[in-house]
Amino acid sequence: MNPVIVYSVVVLGLVAAGAAVILFVVARKFKVDEDPRIDEVTELLPGANCGGCGYPGCRGLAEALVKAADKGDLGGLMCPPGGNATMARIGEFLGVAVEESAPTVAVVRCGGSRQHAPARLEYDGPERCSIAHSLFAGESGCAYGCLGLGDCVAACDFDAIHMNRDTGLPEVEVEKCVSCGACVTACPRHLIEIRPLGRKERRVWVACMNREPGGTARKACKVACIGCGLCVKACPEKIQAITLKDNLAYIDPAKCIACGLCIPVCPTGAIQATFEPPQPKPKPAAEASVPSGS
Repeated sequence: MNPVIVYSVVVLGLVAAGAAVILFVVARKFKVDEDPRIDEVTELLPGANCGGCGYPGCRGLAEALVKAADKGDLGGLMCPPGGNATMARIGEFLGVAVEESAPTVAVVRCGGSRQHAPARLEYDGPERCSIAHSLFAGESGCAYGCLGLGDCVAACDFDAIHMNRDTGLPEVEVEKCVSCGACVTACPRHLIEIRPLGRKERRVWVACMNREPGGTARKACKVACIGCGLCVKACPEKIQAITLKDNLAYIDPAKCIACGLCIPVCPTGAIQATFEPPQPKPKPAAEASVPSGS
């Protein structure tokens, strides 16, 4: 046999053996013993890998839960698709008490339907909200309103949000929504918010994100918030759930008691609710004037 070939084979064999030894030593030195509970907790999670928990996947959340359990507190960690039932099972497995979280749901903060915000021009481009948002204000001219191209629908892995063909706006199916937040991230105009489901599913919100002055906002949409502040005044003084900033009202769900007093005073109908608002009390008739006797 050619000695050059033999020499080459020997050298390559020695190099391979040396590399194997080095890899073995490094692997032993830097070996990380993974807690077996991580696999168990991962199995208890729904496996949606939606990212709603703030981690890249169910395994990432499982690792965080195990670390938190060692400290005796799972506060701040939640699996939205699994809900309280899943978290209770995980807490029982890890031997840590878990406080129940109030159920939440995605809410679309735009009322600019085709009827209220008619198109003034036609968009001819890729059917993506993210792209359309970077190109123009929108067919109605509202730079804050829904573009209606369904990025939120495509982002939902639970089939909980669909585009209404009549209004051109997305609608959330409460029964299917797990509050994963994928639609929130997908909307380039930040029109979707995760809000508490509410006691008896009573929710009130301002369905507008337009921060333009009232007159300008109304030109693009008939139901835009005009920043008049009447809702702020209507909110009970002890509650003060409504604030006004940059020509836009916002209802804090943590403070709102869903009394509905703000709804009928809104001159544009920008405030929406899941229940019938209370009707304003009729003003007492003016007393008839009595002519003075002569």
